[in-house]
Amino acid sequence: MKFKTLALALATGLTMTGTAFAQTEIQWWHAFSGRLGDLLAEQVDQFNASQSDYKVVGVNKGNYSETLNSGIAAFRAGEQPTILMVFEVGTASMMAAEGAIKPVYQVMAESGAAFDPDAYLGAVKGYYTNTDGQMLSLPYNSSTPVLYVNRDMFSKAGMDPDMDLSTWENVGVALDGLKDAGVSCPLTTAWQSWVHLENLSAYHNVPFASKDNGFAGLDTELSFNGPVQVKHIQTMGDWAKDGKFIYNGRRNEGGANFRAGECALFTESSAGYAGVKANAEFDFEIRALPYWGDVAGAPQNTIIGGSSLWVMAGKSDEQYKAAAQFLSFLSSSDIQAIWHQNTGYLPITLAAATQTEAEGFYDANPGTEIAGIQMTAKEPTSNSKGLRLGSFDQIRGIIDEELEAVWVGDKTAQAAMDSAVERGNVLLRRFEQANR
Repeated sequence: MKFKTLALALATGLTMTGTAFAQTEIQWWHAFSGRLGDLLAEQVDQFNASQSDYKVVGVNKGNYSETLNSGIAAFRAGEQPTILMVFEVGTASMMAAEGAIKPVYQVMAESGAAFDPDAYLGAVKGYYTNTDGQMLSLPYNSSTPVLYVNRDMFSKAGMDPDMDLSTWENVGVALDGLKDAGVSCPLTTAWQSWVHLENLSAYHNVPFASKDNGFAGLDTELSFNGPVQVKHIQTMGDWAKDGKFIYNGRRNEGGANFRAGECALFTESSAGYAGVKANAEFDFEIRALPYWGDVAGAPQNTIIGGSSLWVMAGKSDEQYKAAAQFLSFLSSSDIQAIWHQNTGYLPITLAAATQTEAEGFYDANPGTEIAGIQMTAKEPTSNSKGLRLGSFDQIRGIIDEELEAVWVGDKTAQAAMDSAVERGNVLLRRFEQANR
């Protein structure tokens, strides 16, 4: 009997010891592949190697839209990951998904992990906070659009590569010269709605939608069919007709053309820097996104793209502790500085920006500081804080469709924008009804 009791005690002790030292594993579903996927995997490996209590497993779920849809479907099936990467246009949908998420500020507070909301850049933090200023998700990869310039192409066209391109008026002059010199692709773009409507509106301090672009309520209506937006889109439509603006696709298809040296100017995310630097066999430069010089108060500030990390509901306390420690790790100045320098994404904290500057990165890589300056030079307004609109991924699809009609000359900018607003408002009303 004593032997059995001792054996039972030993077995119990071993089980308890094994449990005490077992790692808590969590999954992080994300949308990164290629170079970004490799860099993300390095962060995961570094965290896992830094401690023995927790293990993060990164899982690629396709592009941003596919990752969001996978997360929603998994939650409905009770198979959700602990952390889900969601692009910025999915923010309103995640906020409305009652019971599906556990706000980051609660996760961090309950775990006791290092977390200072005021350490994050205001323009980044504000996008992912509630009306009380509490962070609902953690900014991860935040970017803003800039202008990339192929300096060699300007020189070959007999033009000054240092010419002023700060305004769209000046860009128009440059496009004329490039076209006259025989350049087949004077200008192309990535993410046309994000750059040329969403950021255009913020940069000129005009509303994209009512109710502070959706931050002040679900009963918002689109308004990007105003004079500034219509003028810009019509100008680009005229450039497309004249062969000065070459449309290559809705996402980032134009990036391949620019990196191959086929296009002189390229409007794209600051995060395009990594790819351009790695592949461009020509002298390139990063400039601030142009603005219309005749719009009073412009430029204001651009807004962010990219994604944030949402912690999903329905997990154990230990899994939430693991998530908190990992999010704290990702926010550290060393990790953020390296991420910013390798990718072109913004440093999400002031400490990371300060560290990057102190390390001499901006001096050695001119132009990489422009995105941060462009976003933070002025205090954001109700028109330039960002967008928080329901069903916005689908609304972007409508906008893309209408823009394409302008590029091929089937519609005027006014007709296309009026149609996009009308069609988009139908989706907003459905979203409002579903989330009352």
